[in-house]
Amino acid sequence: MMIDIYVDKLYKYERKEEPCFIGIPVKKGMLHDITGVTVYQKDHALPIQKKVTARHDDGSVKFLFLRFLADLPANQGVVLQCDLNARTDRNPDAFTIAVTQEQGGIKVDTGVISFAVENDSECIFQYVEAEGRRYEKQQFTGPVLRGGEGGSYQMKIGQWNVVESGAVCTVLKANGTNVCDKPDAGQIDFEVKLTAYAKKPWIEVSYRIINTTLKQFPIASLVFDVKLQNPDGNGKKMTQVSEIRTCAASSNYKTDFLIGEHGETVSKYVDAESLVYESNEHFAEVFYGTFFADSTDKDGGVCATVFQAQQNFPKAVRADSEGVSVMLVPDNVGKTVMTKPVMESGMSREQKFLLHFHGAKESLEALGNRSLIYQMPDRPYVQPDVHRNSGCYLDIFTDKFIPEAEQALIAKADGHARAYGMLNFGDTPDMHYTAQGRGGGDLVWSNNEYDFPHACALLYVRNGTRRFLDYNIAAVSHWMDVDVCHFSDNPLLLGGQWEHTNGHCRGNVIPQEKLMVCSHQWVEGLLDYYHFTGDERGLETAIGIGENVLRLLDTPMYAQVGEVNARETGWALRSLTALYVETNDRKWLVKADKIIQDFKVWGEQYGGDWLAPYTDNTVVRVGFMISVAVGSLMRYYRVFPSAELKTMMIDAVDDLIKNCYMERTGLFYYKELPSLDRLGTNTLLLESLVIAYELTGDKSYLKYGEQTFKKALCESSGSSSGKKTIYGDAVVAGSGSPKNFGQCFIPLAMYYKAVMENR
Repeated sequence: MMIDIYVDKLYKYERKEEPCFIGIPVKKGMLHDITGVTVYQKDHALPIQKKVTARHDDGSVKFLFLRFLADLPANQGVVLQCDLNARTDRNPDAFTIAVTQEQGGIKVDTGVISFAVENDSECIFQYVEAEGRRYEKQQFTGPVLRGGEGGSYQMKIGQWNVVESGAVCTVLKANGTNVCDKPDAGQIDFEVKLTAYAKKPWIEVSYRIINTTLKQFPIASLVFDVKLQNPDGNGKKMTQVSEIRTCAASSNYKTDFLIGEHGETVSKYVDAESLVYESNEHFAEVFYGTFFADSTDKDGGVCATVFQAQQNFPKAVRADSEGVSVMLVPDNVGKTVMTKPVMESGMSREQKFLLHFHGAKESLEALGNRSLIYQMPDRPYVQPDVHRNSGCYLDIFTDKFIPEAEQALIAKADGHARAYGMLNFGDTPDMHYTAQGRGGGDLVWSNNEYDFPHACALLYVRNGTRRFLDYNIAAVSHWMDVDVCHFSDNPLLLGGQWEHTNGHCRGNVIPQEKLMVCSHQWVEGLLDYYHFTGDERGLETAIGIGENVLRLLDTPMYAQVGEVNARETGWALRSLTALYVETNDRKWLVKADKIIQDFKVWGEQYGGDWLAPYTDNTVVRVGFMISVAVGSLMRYYRVFPSAELKTMMIDAVDDLIKNCYMERTGLFYYKELPSLDRLGTNTLLLESLVIAYELTGDKSYLKYGEQTFKKALCESSGSSSGKKTIYGDAVVAGSGSPKNFGQCFIPLAMYYKAVMENR
């Protein structure tokens, strides 16, 4: 089978053997062995690196992740072909990155650059050789951490491991600990990852800091340095300052270069105030600008680009006669006071930068070009029909379209505020929750409520628009770090996803009541991210959340049927089912089957379908919570269909229509109490109606959603632009929470599809 891979027009310069990657879904039973999978450009087989990220229950490939090197033309797009069943002898004898594992570490040779890493070291690199120059261990420092409490930390790297390697790239990873010189300060863990590409003179460095203490950790600074010359000297004549060119640069449209011709110190920084007073029209998840420093002498140089520096402020870069400094958290460069991030216990955050080792004659324009491409890489994609025909996604695809409906879905995906800051980018505060006082005066953060990244992933596969993939990547990158508990002495917190709260994970008004709940933990967007990017952390984080849910379901809160609302165990069922479908591991079904049995007993016990306790003496119908349960049961039913489950879902929808639908208005009420039966427009009820239609073929179910659908399409979710406001360590622009799109996209898309089928 041949699949076309598209790379859209992007840059005005051609890119030879440009590293690219793509995740491709595959229909069940179509592919078992990936040995013959080949990507062609004009009948030429490209260097390729491949892996399976998920399999169907019959063992066949479900998601295929490919890396390849393609020649991308200047100022135009290109179409490549992926043959899933090429003859193996047509695969090229491609160059393969040489990776040598030794007792004390690992050596890597990309064909252009070689380097080594040591186990149990205090430095990331043992050496780097590039462009005829060797950088020794002493020329690399850090990232060096200083705590806000005044402590200085020593970096201790553990064992290096090869994550993946082949003809396109090599990824190495190690865990480590920052040990403080103050005895009672505790340890701050980290993870460091290096990615090097075949025949390319650059290495990406990823550094993820993890607060492995039981208290807040303010970061005073986090700085990585590269020296042009070996500080030991060894009698070698040092380069004269007059021969050193320095540069610091940033952009959001045209790049502003600060150039020093005689080793002059130049720097750039980005903080809250600079963001507030800088205009930028880009979707920040896709691109904001670039941010780099370079120092070059007669023998060559090194350029360091910080990935999404503006989005993850505070950041700074500096170049001087000695080399370059990458300030992941700056030490007040350029101003007296700069707001620094404060990490809560169990919080982590990954920051990335690119080290480009180059010759002495490399132009600043060429360095700036590579830095810009690093910020906004080419993103190959396949057409929506490939996703649809694979059967790997919820079927929200339509053959017919209503322009106004398409516009509305896109507007809802785009229509939310953007929050900048190292601990904030990829998330957005929910001003409704904030106004309710849940944060005790602080911002309440959405924390990817309703799985915003999954909705973005589905919209991306539905219409192929690149930025919705970038939305997923930015949101999940934050989710995996900030919205998940990575360290705790409470097993009911560890690995779980925080509910919307102040400080991302403080626990709202009463910090002592930091709890995880099943109703605010999702995994599908994480799994989408894993299939799109090949990053194992997506899968690992999803499994960690699932295991947290399993532990929670063993607590007394969930022991009594009907004592929590249907949303709680409904969302748990959805996550557990998704993890079973992903992994084919039956451990996820034990609690899933119990939840289904509880739903059955629940309906019988209360004389209505899944009534929720509200006041001390009432149990009420809450339409959107019941709809969560129906949607989750349907996901389980699609894997394990049964007549009993079908009846349960149809009965629940019939009960909603009978008791919650208001004929005169055409809407469902919010909650079943005189004080709460206001007009409801929650789109989750549309999903329930479509499920009843799907199970019965009775299109009359759809008429009960007509007004909800129309109102939802017309309602504005918010805006990505507007006045920028500083809130502590965050800059917030625009209005609206991503929660709205996370909640409404699947119901709207399902209802839209059903309506179009019956036109």
